[in-house]
Amino acid sequence: MTSPMMPNDPRRLGNYELLGRLGEGGMGTVFLGRSPDGRLVAVKMLRAEHAWDTEFRGRFRSEVNRAREVPGFCTAAVLDADPDHETPYLVVEYVDGPSLSEVIRERGPLDGGTLHSVAVGVATALAAIHGVGVIHRDLKPQNVLFSLGTPKVIDFGIARAVEMTSRHTKTDQMVGTVAYMAPERFDNDSDRTVGPAADVFAWGVVVAYAATGRTPFWADSPAATAARILTQPPDLTGLGGSLRDLVGRTLAKDPTERPTAHQLLDLLLEAESGGALAQRPELLKAAEAAQHTGRVRPSGVREPAAPVRRRVSRLVAVAAAVTVVCASIGFALFRHQLDGALASFVPSTSPSASRPVASAAPKSTVAVSGKPRIQGPGVSDRLDRRGLWKADRAADSAAGWCTFDERMLATTHMSTLYQCKGPKDSFAGDQTIAVDVGIVTKGACAVIWFRLVDQRGYVASFCENEIRLGIDESSGNGFNSEQRVASSAFQVGQTHRTGITVHNGTAQVTVDGTPALSMPVTDPQLVAGRVVLGVLNDASEGDAAVAFANVDLRSPLVGQPAHFTDPATGSSQSIVELYSYDPVAHSAVAQPVLVMDSADYCKQFKIDSDDIRCSDPFQIVESHTKVTIPVRSAPKLTSWENVGGGDGIVSVRAGAGHSISASKFTKWLAGKQGGLVAVTTTNGEVTTLTKIDNP
Repeated sequence: MTSPMMPNDPRRLGNYELLGRLGEGGMGTVFLGRSPDGRLVAVKMLRAEHAWDTEFRGRFRSEVNRAREVPGFCTAAVLDADPDHETPYLVVEYVDGPSLSEVIRERGPLDGGTLHSVAVGVATALAAIHGVGVIHRDLKPQNVLFSLGTPKVIDFGIARAVEMTSRHTKTDQMVGTVAYMAPERFDNDSDRTVGPAADVFAWGVVVAYAATGRTPFWADSPAATAARILTQPPDLTGLGGSLRDLVGRTLAKDPTERPTAHQLLDLLLEAESGGALAQRPELLKAAEAAQHTGRVRPSGVREPAAPVRRRVSRLVAVAAAVTVVCASIGFALFRHQLDGALASFVPSTSPSASRPVASAAPKSTVAVSGKPRIQGPGVSDRLDRRGLWKADRAADSAAGWCTFDERMLATTHMSTLYQCKGPKDSFAGDQTIAVDVGIVTKGACAVIWFRLVDQRGYVASFCENEIRLGIDESSGNGFNSEQRVASSAFQVGQTHRTGITVHNGTAQVTVDGTPALSMPVTDPQLVAGRVVLGVLNDASEGDAAVAFANVDLRSPLVGQPAHFTDPATGSSQSIVELYSYDPVAHSAVAQPVLVMDSADYCKQFKIDSDDIRCSDPFQIVESHTKVTIPVRSAPKLTSWENVGGGDGIVSVRAGAGHSISASKFTKWLAGKQGGLVAVTTTNGEVTTLTKIDNP
């Protein structure tokens, strides 16, 4: 079922027009789209946190290329993808039909030929997927859709790109749903490779669910479910005949004792006796074709004692931290560190601890009740030092440069226009832009581009005698100014708070909160893009310079506000995801976060208790706002780490972390790009940075 688009949703991704929402999950949002030839497609826009990760983009590209090789046997074809888009996306065949979970919920369990057809269809898809070296990793009823009665499997392969690169799934959770995870998915050996046999195990759980309306290891919590997967035989009550025996084989604890997808398909077709597939010729044709393509030789069988030893090691992990059933030992350490540390490093919920925000730029928020919704990006920077914006002056620069001297100075030299290098975040839908603007030299204009894509976007310029708003067709080589208004506000030496508010298809420019002019922003090619600051030489003689300070770029409020401590103001202790630390510029770029107990998180966000997130000790709620933080010269750098003890894991309370060198901290951060850090700020300046990720 399609739901309406939300205000912050893009209206286009690449060449695809977005028409409505099909769903939202852990990896991103799925939209109903229309291709240039008018065909309906499903467009999955991946979560913004993955867009920041260059490693993810590379893996995403690789996995998409492999997924494109999957033959269309009971699978939704991968049609297109753009891993280099500011928000990576994937385009797949649109399957206009319900999911298996919806069918079971509305009509009850399946039986007879219908059940056998589902079993054959999903096995056919796995044979096709595994035949080109792809592993699904997230097979579940929600990923089995019905098209004219024939099951089709979606979302294959892409889960791996997320799981192998996401910092969250590396340490605190894995892609997937607990009830459908094979025992080896819970293995603490991070070097162990999860193979195709894990998908075969998930097939057994899916078929058992289709036949009985419940999963075969069901329990009242994800932790208990995982324990049953590791230790107990499956409950297949209600599943009979040859299908019961086959499902039982696929649910073996030892992956080498399970049939391959091709062997599974062979056995299913041999067991076909009721003529069900004869009534579904397309399904039978696909199954027979999959039998003879991409067949993979099964791996060797291990020594009988090996699975037992490994099983015992998994049980030790579960017993050590039942609430971290899907976690690695690394996150168990992380959990103990936070237990002792959070008492002192708890993000403030007091409004007085939050940074004052100009009326033109509402503070970024997240929903604290109701289902979480996509929150657009936010950016906040004083522009008094390098941070989110970069200095780029060079002795041989011909066009111009940007420098910092208690504010950011943008200067043209032998060019009429110059743009400062800033964040690459893309804003779609409604947004607000607020920044202090001053004219430094006569004939200079301060310029703000928004929804800028490549060299084209909307542009506002603030000059000594007028304010302009229009479209820049080629990065300043000719503004198509549709609106102009006379203004004497921006005289040399004066500073004013400028704002641009985009709302309901209209952009309005304000000066010190007073509306100046507006225009429609309805160009179908400019529905999203970057915000860029720069300078225009309107006098054409000599250099031209303008100054910018205190910039805030925001998306609209989503849900009820949750206050995030701003480490760039006042004195506070908080937790951030740190992206960079520049000891020369005395600055750091970070995203404030909240660390919530998972039980509270799932209750507030109304997440089903069997969701994998509810079994973890903590959840991190992101503010979706990047800030540049002033840092004291030579701040104290410390670390909470495993320092020995009874079981090798010791809670290190706040203030007890040991000092580390700047080189070690920098090396750790370079490998993280968003490592979790506790920040101590005094009078708006960071005095201590403490890494609390795994050592």
